[in-house]
Amino acid sequence: MAPYESDESTTAAESDDQRAGRRRAARYVVPVAVTGVAVATIGLVPALADSGSPDLPKISAEQLVQHIAESDTEQLSGTVRVNTDLGLPDLGGLESGLLAGAAQDGAGGEGSAADPSARLTELASGTHTLRVAADGPDRQKVSLLQDAAEYSVIHNGKDVWGYDSKSNEVYHSTTAESGKAADVPATPKDFAEQALKAVDDTTSVTVDGTARVAGRDTYKLLIKPKQSGTTVGAISIAVDAKTWTPLKFTLTPAGGGAAVVDVGFTQVSFARPAASTFDFAPPKGAKVTQGDSHEHPTAAQPFETEEDAAARGTEGMNTIGEGWNAIATFDTGGEGIPSGEEAGDFGGFLDSLGDHVSGKFGSGTVFETRLINALITEDGKVYVGAVTEDALVKAAESRG
Repeated sequence: MAPYESDESTTAAESDDQRAGRRRAARYVVPVAVTGVAVATIGLVPALADSGSPDLPKISAEQLVQHIAESDTEQLSGTVRVNTDLGLPDLGGLESGLLAGAAQDGAGGEGSAADPSARLTELASGTHTLRVAADGPDRQKVSLLQDAAEYSVIHNGKDVWGYDSKSNEVYHSTTAESGKAADVPATPKDFAEQALKAVDDTTSVTVDGTARVAGRDTYKLLIKPKQSGTTVGAISIAVDAKTWTPLKFTLTPAGGGAAVVDVGFTQVSFARPAASTFDFAPPKGAKVTQGDSHEHPTAAQPFETEEDAAARGTEGMNTIGEGWNAIATFDTGGEGIPSGEEAGDFGGFLDSLGDHVSGKFGSGTVFETRLINALITEDGKVYVGAVTEDALVKAAESRG
């Protein structure tokens, strides 16, 4: 049955020592990468709805999806509120530290407190306020507001700058070409498109009324999996009725409770931001770290290509299943999750996230959040997806 059923119901080394080092690192970083995957879902889409439901002309889900796809919004600015509840334990910044370490190791250079690949992982938990601005594919800016400090990522042409005002550190890299989006999420539309890629015969898509978001009239698009076994309950996208730009994105889990991700504009303007918004020069006395070209995945783009996966000590990524039940799998080439003395300082962290399981594949550890779960077997194979623990175990058994 097609996703759109009617107007009312329309429905991701050279030496042995170097390779071994990456494999060991993968054993610690993979559980943390679960957080990184969820960050991809956050993006810059959505917001807090105003009270009231505006009276708008009737529209089908198919028409609304088409309007989103054809939206030509390139200029905007505003304030975005991000609420994320993955159900993770208090990691005390450990996830950022691990991913930062992995980024340093992969780049072969010294780390920086301003590196976006580590700093953007902060969005994976809690409540945050962002200031965003975009002027076409060449210019975007995202600022994470903090107590008496601010962290910003600026994409201007080929240059990508990260600046941490608290430490007065700067990170600089370049995109492969001007006009190619950097690792930083640019507009709400980017993330709505990611959600809409899941719309197929395994998905129900409907128009779920209207709402006021950031002072603007919107249609509410509701996306729900038809399959069982996924951790995704529903995705709601509030779409501006004039520009067809997504203004609010809410992902609720199949298990119920509060939203896993609730992100949206509290204020938005579609006027062109001033050109000076995207100007940046390192402040006097700032420590500047030069990074590589932004052609590799980061917290905002966690799914690696096979080439990148191989370079990080894996054997490439494959997919089991389809639709919302798709499971990404790859081989770290390692020995699974360490335990006891071998785990060292990470033992408590790993135990707090992990659930030991066994089956035809042997034994392994499942790392769970309210959205993305991952199974790492004793021989270093990894299975990850927005699916239940049972689904991961069955996938491992089918491959084992």
